[in-house]
Amino acid sequence: MASKSSVTQAIVAHPPIDGIRQWRYENVNIGWPADYEAIVEITASGICHTDLGCGTAPDGSPGFPVSPYPRVLGHEGAGIVREVGPKVSKVGPGDAVLLSFEFCTQCHSCQFGAPGYCSQFSHINFTGDGKTFSTANDNTRNVAGSFFGQSSFSRLTKVQETSIVKVNELIKDEDELKLFAPLGCGIQTGAGTVTELASAKADDTVAVIGLGGVGLAAIMAAKLRGCKSIIGIDRVAGRIELAKKLGATDGINTAEIPDSLTDEVRKITKGVGSTITIDATGVVPLIQQGVEFTAHQGKMILLGVAPMDAGLQIQIVPYMVTGKMIFGSMEGGVYPEEYIPQMIRWYRSGKFPVDKLVKFYPVEKYEQAIRDMENGTTIKPVLLW
Repeated sequence: MASKSSVTQAIVAHPPIDGIRQWRYENVNIGWPADYEAIVEITASGICHTDLGCGTAPDGSPGFPVSPYPRVLGHEGAGIVREVGPKVSKVGPGDAVLLSFEFCTQCHSCQFGAPGYCSQFSHINFTGDGKTFSTANDNTRNVAGSFFGQSSFSRLTKVQETSIVKVNELIKDEDELKLFAPLGCGIQTGAGTVTELASAKADDTVAVIGLGGVGLAAIMAAKLRGCKSIIGIDRVAGRIELAKKLGATDGINTAEIPDSLTDEVRKITKGVGSTITIDATGVVPLIQQGVEFTAHQGKMILLGVAPMDAGLQIQIVPYMVTGKMIFGSMEGGVYPEEYIPQMIRWYRSGKFPVDKLVKFYPVEKYEQAIRDMENGTTIKPVLLW
């Protein structure tokens, strides 16, 4: 970079007014990278419901510890490295990169488990850095960044080294770099939950509740694993039809079923239930039914973000004798540097058609992209810079 700070463009989230998000596409200042940071010029960035939640809730509201407004969000970035800090070793200027979450590298989960369960995950990914950017007009007001180590809703952004996956040898061209932008969060979460956490096999029956980008990635992964039965559950008919094209053997429209969801799943599975149940909604009544229709010794995996004070009702002894398991998935339980290349290889072989989920929008049309995602007409909007 030519000077110690540069002006760039970003989608800046300002405090909501009467619950309505106040996002503006505007100029901000960005400085040089710190020791373990890189400056990345963003080519494309997916929009995730987490961005919307963290850019709409008022400061101080219960939930994740996000930095005070104004803030730059975005956590499914793809781009080109322009500068690196003095201690960055994995990439250099000119490298093509996909961006994922940040992790501490030192805790037990980072060293012996999966970094998505990092003991510092919420703090370092949601809080980020309150001084990554500053207002362009006077350079005196801080604008928070480093959301998930990247804040990819900015043309130029500082990225933590742990969030970077180098893909020079994995992509054919810039169009593929744009297409793969969402792999670093939503897509890897859905797919990794099936292939890594659930270890799905051919004799499994998989039920996925909620067919957004995460849920449909789970559907694709279940087909890739050859699961004998794959049930897609949603209230939007178009998403159920897409799930069937991507590998679902059955679909349940919760807006139309005459009986309970539990009854419908048991009808399809001849009374057994699903051996793997994945919730991608965070809707407590649906999760409760998911626990009920999960088969004995089956796995109920939670992906959707429920209200912070939400809970489930479980009768301990009846639950104990079923041998069911309930656990959560953070980022699919994967190492992005290993799993993102795997997803690209699956795509290349025709087994993981992520292109069926993505619709591109110029960054100036970000409000339209959000509306289309919220009303269900677009599964995974990707902003092009």
